[in-house]
Amino acid sequence: MARPGQLLGGAAAAALIASAAGAAQAQDSPDTVAAVPPKGKTCLFNDSHFHLTNYIQEGPPARDVLKIMDGRVCRSALFGIPLQQQWSYRVTAGRAPKYYMDTDAHLYYYSFTDADIAVRYLALSPEERARFDPMITGFNPTDMYAADQIRRVLKTYPGVFTGIGEFSIHKEFVSSKVAGDVASLLDPALDRLLDFAGEVGLLTIMHNDIIMPYSKAEYSPIYFQQLTDALRKHPKTTIIWAHMGLGRVVQPPAEFRAFIESILNDPGMSHVYFDISWDEVAKYVIKDEETVKVAAEVINAHPDRFLFGTDVVAPRDAEHYFAVYQMYQPLWAALTPEAREKVLKANYVRLFDAARTKVRAWEKANLTTP
Repeated sequence: MARPGQLLGGAAAAALIASAAGAAQAQDSPDTVAAVPPKGKTCLFNDSHFHLTNYIQEGPPARDVLKIMDGRVCRSALFGIPLQQQWSYRVTAGRAPKYYMDTDAHLYYYSFTDADIAVRYLALSPEERARFDPMITGFNPTDMYAADQIRRVLKTYPGVFTGIGEFSIHKEFVSSKVAGDVASLLDPALDRLLDFAGEVGLLTIMHNDIIMPYSKAEYSPIYFQQLTDALRKHPKTTIIWAHMGLGRVVQPPAEFRAFIESILNDPGMSHVYFDISWDEVAKYVIKDEETVKVAAEVINAHPDRFLFGTDVVAPRDAEHYFAVYQMYQPLWAALTPEAREKVLKANYVRLFDAARTKVRAWEKANLTTP
């Protein structure tokens, strides 16, 4: 893996893409890869939100992650991070940043992440690949050509990807650091992107803060209002709202339950789901008995609409990987057995399997082999 400041150049990138494309054709046909884990595998959950690589595009081999998961996780989404943290010597001198909060330097969209994920995925056996659902992330959601880029990725790596995301529109600390245009829920580029995802059947995981952080009361709900307007415009696209819109400093607003239930109870947004990934979200849910009670009431009433994900980035070991699942123990205990099974396992299988089937059918109908 390239070190910071020594990312692969154009020739090396082209060679790796060509190699992976050849591997995709040489491997078993995508139709022969099972959509379920091998018999005998037990699991505590399926992971709907997992980053194999970090903000400097480093991470463990996918096979090492499977070893961490064995016996406890059957399947997982598989994506990198679409943003690369710049190492600016003028800002941090010889200290290489590894996270977006380590420096004031820009973040920039890193399109090569999708080729990297595809190569790592294709290096696995068919049985191992069946446990992962790779996602396309390396696109700029402010670019009207983003949908075309996703089409090219699907054409280069047929049979690999299940969806798009996690990608961010409004995200605390991150949005203002991204070089170029600021992403917006009002951008026609986002509409074109979501329309294309719906056409193909790509499952979509989108990050958007539920409210403006640190804003005055009259401005705070603007993101939620814009988000719900955007979601209603794309009823054919299955969208998972990452983290329920919460974050490191974006705490649940006073209207949080009402906001979430307004989506759950709206027939025009039945295509919208919620993931409860990230330790920064778990801290709000398990804060006290009342917060656990409220979360359990909402999920128990709508068990088909929530998924668990770890949001772990480039895990070091099992303790690191399973920490978020362990944090949520009070919530698991408060859910009904039916709701717990759906949130931890069944909803993942239903949504990701449906997306796999739709994307493979679209690829067969629309992509021709050169």
